[in-house]
Amino acid sequence: MAIYFFATLVSFILNFILIIPFINFLYKIKFQRIIQKTKDAFNKPTPIFDKFHKHKTGTPVGGGILIVITTIVLFSLFLFLFLLFNRNIQTNFPSVIAEIKIIIFAFVSFAILGVYDDLKKMLLWKKEQFFGLRLRHKLIIEIILASIISVWLFYDLKIDIIHIPFFGVYELSYFYIIFSTFVIVAFANAVNITDGLDGLASGILMISLASFWVISRAIIDVPSSIFIGVWIGGLIAFLYFNIYPARIFLGDTGALSFGATFAVIGLILGKAFALPIIGGIFFIEILSSLVQLLGKKFLKRKLLPVAPLHLWFQTRGWEEPKIVMRFWLFGIVFAFVGLMIAFMK
Repeated sequence: MAIYFFATLVSFILNFILIIPFINFLYKIKFQRIIQKTKDAFNKPTPIFDKFHKHKTGTPVGGGILIVITTIVLFSLFLFLFLLFNRNIQTNFPSVIAEIKIIIFAFVSFAILGVYDDLKKMLLWKKEQFFGLRLRHKLIIEIILASIISVWLFYDLKIDIIHIPFFGVYELSYFYIIFSTFVIVAFANAVNITDGLDGLASGILMISLASFWVISRAIIDVPSSIFIGVWIGGLIAFLYFNIYPARIFLGDTGALSFGATFAVIGLILGKAFALPIIGGIFFIEILSSLVQLLGKKFLKRKLLPVAPLHLWFQTRGWEEPKIVMRFWLFGIVFAFVGLMIAFMK
């Protein structure tokens, strides 16, 4: 177990050393947040969002880029050290290479999509009608990437079942590909939606990943244990600079990548049913946004006063740190409940 804690510590130190020069680099290339006259998926102004977040204009976006790079490098390094010292890279699947491939592909591919979306917002938004990628274009790309991952989960790792506590194990066969694609896309967007307040998404993600770390060690899955350990170390360093008032944001690069990979880890660990509970805050946030989106689309009116949920608390007069801290507390509760359910027969 010490090796995994060491991996987390090394990741924290490396990211903590690099993040200040990285923030300065983002300022230099003007990779910064733009809030003025933002628009939603329907090309409508977002006055409530702008009201509470206008002061964040100019804050660097791209913290996810640093964490993705350092996590991949350190993950590869610790896997090499395991091989160098003849340590068994134990896995519960037919191929350890396939598991590593899936984790890295999810982490990197969704990060690339996020970089592209961030670049459109930072550099091209004045020339185009939409702020960033159109919703349907982004969803199409996400579905394609998630489908590739799902096919690998099904064919390479032979995963085609879900376990529901008290009810048993159900084989989904080829329907598993559709199911896992939906889960990956949903969580990619859930984390992106939650990343609206300083420290909110990164803090909740760190708490949720700690639960998956416990599960990965319980089933002795070495690749996921190393990856989660390194990832958490990076998140701790990032969170130091992301808490209110934030000096850097994840951006779509980090939010999409982290959300998709969070879902993939949950699926690899066989905890699809516990996934929306361990990540309960993410689930609630995207559910509130989905209800609002469907209301506007089909009923031509808002079903909620404002969405997502954290924005509603801001309209009620809650200060940003207060909302984040209380969401973290509920995130811990969700993580404990999710762990309890994950270990039920």
